[in-house]
Amino acid sequence: MDHMVLEIGLAVILVALVGLLAAKIRFSVIPFFILIGMAVGPHAPKIGVLDFTFVHSAETIQFLGRLGVLFLLFYLGLEFSVGRLIKSGRNIAVGGTIYILINFSLGLLFGFATGFSFAETMVLAGITTISSSAIVAKVLVDLKRTANPETEMILGIIMYEDIFLAVYLSVLSGLVLSTESSLGGVLLSASYALGFMLLFIVLGRKAAPLLNKLLDIRSNELFILLIFGLLFFVAGIGETIHVAEAIGALLFGLVLAETKHMKRIEHIILPFRDFFGAMFFFSFGLTIEPAKLGGAVWLTLGAVAVTLIGNFVAGMLAGKSAGLSPKASSNIGLTIVSRGEFSIIVANVGLAANLDERLQPFAALYVLILAILGPLLTKESKTIYKGLNRVFRWDKPKPKKEQAAG
Repeated sequence: MDHMVLEIGLAVILVALVGLLAAKIRFSVIPFFILIGMAVGPHAPKIGVLDFTFVHSAETIQFLGRLGVLFLLFYLGLEFSVGRLIKSGRNIAVGGTIYILINFSLGLLFGFATGFSFAETMVLAGITTISSSAIVAKVLVDLKRTANPETEMILGIIMYEDIFLAVYLSVLSGLVLSTESSLGGVLLSASYALGFMLLFIVLGRKAAPLLNKLLDIRSNELFILLIFGLLFFVAGIGETIHVAEAIGALLFGLVLAETKHMKRIEHIILPFRDFFGAMFFFSFGLTIEPAKLGGAVWLTLGAVAVTLIGNFVAGMLAGKSAGLSPKASSNIGLTIVSRGEFSIIVANVGLAANLDERLQPFAALYVLILAILGPLLTKESKTIYKGLNRVFRWDKPKPKKEQAAG
């Protein structure tokens, strides 16, 4: 414990160095942050006072990572607005249902096809269905796509997935950790999640004048203290009623996006988002032990292939249901393909139930691959769409008269 500050400093330096490398080769920093986390940890050496195992500081780094998720989702909420979300409510419900049905069904089929039991297949399907809010948020911000037409659908699907996750975790825990599942408990959990989200949608429309007065503070110090306090409080309240704290942060950002202080908040939050966001991906990498990944390689590669196809099809259908162009629809499927924190949560339920020991390394390797592929596919979405469009011809060719006029 005496070297806590030294270990945190070492961790930040490592993250900074791989970030510089990623910037130099013009690649997404997210996989680099995860990989450097995997490279160190309990299996790494200790050289003098430099402890690359990060055993003593692991809990602190994990907490910094949790803050990173909050800031990433909060900032994303600021870039959006409740007004836009309400206008797209029906489209989001339809698109979210399409996304969950396709990906969850494929997860079930894959689990049964590879010989897992019913309980294990339920865990596997949960791992492969839920997108990573943190990675998707980071990618949208990094690629400056928050104003794109498909972004409201992407955000909506993320929120829809959280409602599904709240219900699913209740059902899954009942199935694999006990002999029965309480329908009343499941319905109560779902109603809490829905009620919490609806409350914030109402607040975002009605409470803007009150929030404008409350946040009319000249001192930046007091202003940021109030914002941070409310952010952590809202996220914490959400977690107590089984709404992911990350979604609580997103909802709070959506509310503040309706105020006149949005730009000021955005400016102040930006460096915190970048710092703590980097620590989240590093802390996730620390939880992955490379030596245990080998037994799940082929299983994972098969699941990744199924997920890529399922996500793209779901994105195209969800976008079409909302009246988006084929190009914007393809961006949906390519952007939300990343898996992360929620998949690990579901995998831990399987661990607690002493299910197939392959589920843990499978989840880790599956998340790592899609955490790398997700940002890469999103960045290259234009090129991917052009290539697929040559085959499927989603964009109808212009009449010869228009081509001549152009």
